[in-house]
Amino acid sequence: MFGYYILIGAIALVSWLVSNKLKQKFAFYSKRQLQNGMSGREIAEKMLADNGIYDVEVISVRGQLTDHYNPKNKTVNLSEAVYNQRNAAAAAVAAHEVGHAVQHAQAYSALEMRSALVPVVSVTSGMSQWLVIGGLIMGAAAGVGMGYWVAVAGLVFMGAATLFSFITLPVEYDASNRALAWLKTKNMVSQQEYEGAEDALKWAARTYLVAAIGALASLLYWALQVFGGRD
Repeated sequence: MFGYYILIGAIALVSWLVSNKLKQKFAFYSKRQLQNGMSGREIAEKMLADNGIYDVEVISVRGQLTDHYNPKNKTVNLSEAVYNQRNAAAAAVAAHEVGHAVQHAQAYSALEMRSALVPVVSVTSGMSQWLVIGGLIMGAAAGVGMGYWVAVAGLVFMGAATLFSFITLPVEYDASNRALAWLKTKNMVSQQEYEGAEDALKWAARTYLVAAIGALASLLYWALQVFGGRD
């Protein structure tokens, strides 16, 4: 169990470092005002129109880095800073979220797979680790039997969450690629602004990469505890 705490601590440290770097990047690029003077909302609406998407609404939501696309009600949700500001960071985030709307409109396979897993992961992710630990305790007390299968069930649930994390990677990277390609081909940003948008989105993607690696490491650790303890 001590090894697990070391693993979680290491993952948490890396996650904090990447998240902190991301915030620094967005703060830096938020100071670079767009030459075209467009706000994040205007960037998002133009990218939607350029892709022939007219049934998606761009709205403002509270918080920092709370931007997301909601496929259920077809809304591009931009944080207040991104929605109103006119800088390279806002342009990057707005275009990225519209990238998800374009994926949805084009039935991008990875996005559909992730959406299909959402209801499963929302139910199982919170209980997976407790099932594994509970199963191991039951197994230690009564030997291999029901406790083992409870632990295995927990691993299956944990595996679904890990799969979700890895499916998220191509979804996020593809949305960023779509955003950057549109910003460049439509001459929405200068070369310097483009480089800033690209750098900001790279660090945003790294947060998902760290999360996926962390989920896999945790799954492997608990799988070793469950299967490694059998004769």
